Amino acid sequence: MASRFDSFQRLQESGIVAVMRRMKPQNVAKIAAALKSAGVTAVEITVEHPDGFASLEVLKKEFGNGLLLGAGTVLDAETAKRAAEAGADFLVTPVVKTDVITLANRYGLLVAAGALTPTEILTAYEAGADIVKVFPAETVGPQYLKHLKGPLGHVPIMPTGGINLENLAEYVRNGAVCVGVGGALYQYETAEEIEREAAKFVSAYQNAKRALR
Repeated sequence: MASRFDSFQRLQESGIVAVMRRMKPQNVAKIAAALKSAGVTAVEITVEHPDGFASLEVLKKEFGNGLLLGAGTVLDAETAKRAAEAGADFLVTPVVKTDVITLANRYGLLVAAGALTPTEILTAYEAGADIVKVFPAETVGPQYLKHLKGPLGHVPIMPTGGINLENLAEYVRNGAVCVGVGGALYQYETAEEIEREAAKFVSAYQNAKRALR
């Protein structure tokens, strides 16, 4: 299991966190392999469905530490513990759940807590979240992150929801440490198509980061 610090570093290196919802265990390895070949080395498997835990186990067995594995849509401490046992390196919540944050801290797992308003964002961070997932980001847009920088510039932000090739760079320019991207990465029929599209997101993220230097 990666340490919280290592997980944070690897999330930033990947830049793109592939949010994989309702994955079938028999298909997940092929999709993850295509994403990894494109440079997406952090994936979040949502666990609102039992297949999510099975998919985590498949990926841990298939890739070991070669992928940074997250469990998403974690809504309670019981689910968080089960995700940790399935091999998750980090946990992601859609809302501020302090019991999940506490458990993640206890087990040494990085946790990205979902929040939207400035009050929620600060509450999540002060409760021990390593990253705050601004969700749904498309509701507020990239400029929202820019406005957060003044009072909350110390809080690492991962926008998720509605991130695409057209707006990704602006989110990065406005302070995102990484971005969560969903079906736009893997809605294609073949592994080759998935890899090609994912590579575009990786390139867009890297170009945006270079422009900041």
